[in-house]
Amino acid sequence: MNLLKNIFMNNSVSIWTKIGLYNLLLVAFIGTILRYKIAFSLPFIDQKHLMHGHAHFAFVGWVTQLLMVLILQDLSKHSKTNVLIKYQKILFANLITAYGMLFTFPIQGYGSYSIIFSTLSIFVFYWFAYVVYKEMKDIKIQKDTFIWYKAALTFGILSSFGALTLAFFMATLQKNQHNYLLSVYGYLHFQYNGWFFFALTGIVIQKIGLKLKSGILLKVIFWFFFIACIPAYFLSTLWLALPNWLYTLVVVAAIFQTLALLGIWKLLLQVKDQLQIRSNPGNYLLLLSLIALSIKIILQLFSTIPILSQIAFGYRSIVVGYLHLMLLGVISIGMLGFLISEGILLLNKVQQVGLWIFIAGVLLNQIVLMIQGITGMQYVYIPYLNEALFFIALTMFIGLFTFIFCRPFYTNKLL
Repeated sequence: MNLLKNIFMNNSVSIWTKIGLYNLLLVAFIGTILRYKIAFSLPFIDQKHLMHGHAHFAFVGWVTQLLMVLILQDLSKHSKTNVLIKYQKILFANLITAYGMLFTFPIQGYGSYSIIFSTLSIFVFYWFAYVVYKEMKDIKIQKDTFIWYKAALTFGILSSFGALTLAFFMATLQKNQHNYLLSVYGYLHFQYNGWFFFALTGIVIQKIGLKLKSGILLKVIFWFFFIACIPAYFLSTLWLALPNWLYTLVVVAAIFQTLALLGIWKLLLQVKDQLQIRSNPGNYLLLLSLIALSIKIILQLFSTIPILSQIAFGYRSIVVGYLHLMLLGVISIGMLGFLISEGILLLNKVQQVGLWIFIAGVLLNQIVLMIQGITGMQYVYIPYLNEALFFIALTMFIGLFTFIFCRPFYTNKLL
């Protein structure tokens, strides 16, 4: 036990980065199984139960786990103590709840044990939010990143209400479809577009913050995204008959997000020479993440057109494609890009090949899902699309496996 404690104390960033990447590989493996079951046959696995375990583990074990590590490490630079080491018990607790959901959801779906672990993960997040708020308050110099972290934590707490409501509906066997979907979309929206997005943006800003010429523009971008986040939730509910005033608010939110996106691109042009994108593959990934974010925001703007919204939310492939665009294209690629650009991950040539195989798989996955959705709208059947999605999922898994296990590539460098 002392040996394990010393390892974590002396090399916290590297150890927790390894754990996060192993969890990402596990997410890819389960995704491959899910795609195999759709394309072929795997009768002993309950597709819906495994899908719930896959999603919860991706959110908590991969994205939230690593975002917690990176935020704590950033705070360590401004605090008198190493905040990451100080609060490692939170990371352990989060990891336990993630694996608890991974093993219980595939067995029982929304049952007593899986609901217990998912509820515990929410309380762990509350614990994390409390200590981060406290640490930021104790730091005398308030950095530009802190306002993004505060917003991220606030929206993360808000998303938990959707998860708790959903767990209540499932535990009490309430089957009102509208209430179920509103809870699901509330949880997903404030996770993806709240906690994940604002936390990652804050982490990236601390990388380029000193190079920015205009702090005012950065504040405008933040407030546009922040103000738009709550009404943007109703972009997921346009299939309902919204009152005119609420629909108008949704359109304004979509416009605000688009204007904020243009501000981000303007900031990028300010610092492109200092970032030296060509010299670091991590910066290429950050650029890809921004492109994916741009596509996502533009699609949301078009989704405010009622007929397009009804079509989009009526086809599962389009909804799944949108969720993967955000989770893989924006968040996962963005986090990998940051780790590589900061030198936390050092890659040899074979590992770079594995990384780009994974990225190619992400792009192909989006293309095939788009084709599946568009042809579904036209009632056109294209054979072997599910088989293609399975082989793409397998490609992403192989790419990640090569990327992670080619050889140890972690450094002791602190953020």
